[in-house]
Amino acid sequence: MKRFFLILICALTLTLTSCQKKEVIEDKYTYNFFGTFDTVVYTVMYAENEEKAKEYNDFIEKRFNDLHKKFDKYNNYDGINNCKTINDMAGKEAVKVSDELFDLIEKSIKYYKDYSDEADISLGALLNVWSDYRDLNQNLDASDDIKDDDLLPSQEELEKANSFTGMEQIHLDPENKTVYIDNDNTQIDLGAIAKGYAVELVCREVEELGCDSLLISAGGNVKSIGHPNDGIRARWGVGIQNPDILFPKEGESNILETIFVSGQSVVTSGDYQRYFVVDGKVYHHLIDKDTLYPGDYFRAVTVVTEDSALADFMSTVIYLMPYEEGRALVDNNKDVDALWIMKDGSVVASDGMKEIMLSEGATGAK
Repeated sequence: MKRFFLILICALTLTLTSCQKKEVIEDKYTYNFFGTFDTVVYTVMYAENEEKAKEYNDFIEKRFNDLHKKFDKYNNYDGINNCKTINDMAGKEAVKVSDELFDLIEKSIKYYKDYSDEADISLGALLNVWSDYRDLNQNLDASDDIKDDDLLPSQEELEKANSFTGMEQIHLDPENKTVYIDNDNTQIDLGAIAKGYAVELVCREVEELGCDSLLISAGGNVKSIGHPNDGIRARWGVGIQNPDILFPKEGESNILETIFVSGQSVVTSGDYQRYFVVDGKVYHHLIDKDTLYPGDYFRAVTVVTEDSALADFMSTVIYLMPYEEGRALVDNNKDVDALWIMKDGSVVASDGMKEIMLSEGATGAK
């Protein structure tokens, strides 16, 4: 893990005197809102007063709503060319998009080339098949007479949808900010990175407005700015959920581990977030492009790195890799750390992750 040290030394003749900025202690404010990126967004911040905290949160909510519409692949919005617009125009014409959407697609392709091809944004047609069956299963009525075989996609369906996959069919024009898909059956899906990208972008923008003590949590995507301005802690504590305890009973904790971060992102991908069950088997939303079925190596993977978009991407691809491959990817990227929750419930962590884990002795105290 990177550690940044800033040493300010004031020298006067031969006497060295340390100069320390006066510590700021502020009040804590918490908010939440729903309706963007299919999740509840929570914010925790320390600010000089409630008026300023509300100003920051209102900005965050407004930007999340704006980015949700721009990245949406399901709905059209007046005056906005979004992911759905690009997919609707596949094989027909290039679509001019916002700077944010263009940058998100460009970044997705770069990560695909630089790190792993597991998170392929051209998999949209395949992911749509699984999404349709998830909707079918979740909307079943007890009186519906449907056989188990009809509750799952056929191999033929999956292979046909997968035949439309191909990053080479996505063409970007940086000068005009246009996106063109040259196959009318190919669909873009940005689910492996969009939420993390939005969290990262909004955090950077609100920090520019003056917010220097903030934690945002958006459905498995957490980003911290600075540290809690409470005069006590140097790092934020972020809980990692136990996949087996989604709804804890009174007195029960669903936190499997706590890690402590400052200025970093924490993103978790797991089999317990969006799924359906057929004949006792769980089918979740993280699809392995090699098997065409949900990944089946782990219960969950948590990634810590500075950039939330990269953390979102990495948590997806590492979840879809055998442990040895994922561990090699983490070890070869010094700014990335990971924690794996294995199928048997055991926990494995990279060396840098262990340094910030409560179970390994880490704390958030100064």
